[in-house]
Amino acid sequence: MDWITGIQRAVDYVEAHITESIDYEEAAKQAYSSSFHFQRVFSILCGFTLGDYIRMRRLSLAGNELASSGIRVIDAAFKYGYDTPESFSRAFTRFHGVSPSQAKQGGAALKSFSPLSVKLILDGGNTMNYRIETKDAFQIICKKKQVSCKAELTTEEISRFWQASSTDGTIPALCKYIPEDNIFPNCIVGASFGKDASDTEFPYAIGVHYNGMPVSDTGLTVENIPAHTYVVFPCIGKMPEAFQKLYQQIYSEFFPTSEYQPCGGTDFEAYPSDNVTDPGYTCEIWVAVEKK
Repeated sequence: MDWITGIQRAVDYVEAHITESIDYEEAAKQAYSSSFHFQRVFSILCGFTLGDYIRMRRLSLAGNELASSGIRVIDAAFKYGYDTPESFSRAFTRFHGVSPSQAKQGGAALKSFSPLSVKLILDGGNTMNYRIETKDAFQIICKKKQVSCKAELTTEEISRFWQASSTDGTIPALCKYIPEDNIFPNCIVGASFGKDASDTEFPYAIGVHYNGMPVSDTGLTVENIPAHTYVVFPCIGKMPEAFQKLYQQIYSEFFPTSEYQPCGGTDFEAYPSDNVTDPGYTCEIWVAVEKK
């Protein structure tokens, strides 16, 4: 099953259970994916998180029902997943610009947020450079942090993590553990551990290919990376804008038409120690994959 079909199945599942407590794991299963990887791809392709999609759909439906039926505000609040009428009223007002009571009176201008229909659009004939790398199991030594799955927070939290690691001695400490046969030549890597993710957070690490020498620095851990095949994409441009654009291309253009699909393993971003704000900065995205 391709990603476009899988995401549409997941959206259909969400729509069928929109007034119930939605199980993100079950939604991800519709796309034959882990919860973490599904939420990540959903955010990349759609521009908003799965949680935001559910929230906006519920508020849109609530607005329509309040304006067209006799449902009470308190009943609408509970029906669409809110614990109290007050929390529902605040969310409703932020979304629609009017209160639930005003919506019930009629004549209020309400916002509509329609269900997603996921389609593959072939447009522009873009060329994407990539290579296939098959790696035996290896280890990285790294500093780990739990990062939010919410798209609007992920980039900010990872950016702060890199800034802190650049000034607190973490990156110089990591560099002494790099082996001569470094899988990621001249690079520090960011690693996303998809298999260890929850519905709300995933482990992210800053690290290097590990040479096996005794670890003398506190705060660093050694992680085992199983054998995988990777699709490796070069990324050229100022960070993080170039990365965000490339990620969207990878999931909207490459994977829907490729013989490979993400397998939910550990993905890497390989950063050379150059100026990341340079328009010509070159780094790489490594996505763990399997054959469809």
